[in-house]
Amino acid sequence: MEKSKGASGLSGSRQKPFYASGLRFSCTRCSACCRYESGYVFLSRKDLGVLVKALNMGYTEFMETYCRWVPSLAGPERLSLREKSNFDCIFWVQPQEGPGGCSVYNARPLQCRAFPFWPHVLGSQGSWKDTAADCPGMEHGRLYTAEDIEAWLERQEAEPIIIRKTERFKGGG
Repeated sequence: MEKSKGASGLSGSRQKPFYASGLRFSCTRCSACCRYESGYVFLSRKDLGVLVKALNMGYTEFMETYCRWVPSLAGPERLSLREKSNFDCIFWVQPQEGPGGCSVYNARPLQCRAFPFWPHVLGSQGSWKDTAADCPGMEHGRLYTAEDIEAWLERQEAEPIIIRKTERFKGGG
């Protein structure tokens, strides 16, 4: 995971990040970030514990039902939630009536709660604008200060995702 200070441009640099005056975001619960495209929702140990408790499941049962290990060319595998065959998040549901949404919203992983304040989205104003093109909540609503944004970045850095070394990478770091 990228270092939060490096993503913001505050460490080792006098240049202010593009979000120094804050950024606006309010989730519209449109589900665009949860559906239609393949992606990964990586889990920290804290995320895993919260989800297991919320669903009243054991760790092994939860992981076998809802998780997958994602290989990485650069190193160990990372634990992610599964997707449905249509690329919706495994926890996205569509009721008979009304709008759909996250079935574990109050227990959703940090990656979901932190959106759009992810290091790669905050890496440049262009990345922010590219992401905002697909998210109706970005550039609208609540003003998050630079301090608020840095706090989200620090929280993500403080809760690293779960990894496991594969045979291929056990010897090298």
